[in-house]
Amino acid sequence: MTDPFATAPQAGGHALHDIRAALPPGTEILTLAGALPVEALYPGERVITRDAGAQPLLEITRHPVPAEMRFIHVSRDALGGKPTRDLLLPATQTVLLRDWRAQAMFGTRAARVALSRLVDGEHLRWSEARPGALLSLGFKREHVLYADGLEVMSAPA
Repeated sequence: MTDPFATAPQAGGHALHDIRAALPPGTEILTLAGALPVEALYPGERVITRDAGAQPLLEITRHPVPAEMRFIHVSRDALGGKPTRDLLLPATQTVLLRDWRAQAMFGTRAARVALSRLVDGEHLRWSEARPGALLSLGFKREHVLYADGLEVMSAPA
């Protein structure tokens, strides 16, 4: 069986922005076939997006976790009833914020914001835990995906 994952090049030193939109294995992504672990997805899978309906996944890239990358524990229901379970995500992961925080922080009903800006020490807190790898999903363009119910941004095309 061939490996469905593209592997990120091992350049001297990782640029954190290159993997700012990546998810640890076990994170469930909403697809036409239901919620599936990110590591079970394959190119061609139709992923449900908030902004454009079902979109074909073009590639999935496995990244080693850079030593300097920080992670945030996101508690169940921490962001307007989302996510549906506790998650560990990179601090650089951008989410679509659609609760009172968007209005309070940005004066708008919805905002795209890095998780690091939302840390409150209780429901969103810094974590020393680290996944073994991160997986980024590639589409024709950036999309809003459902990761365990939380609206997260995919990697830019």
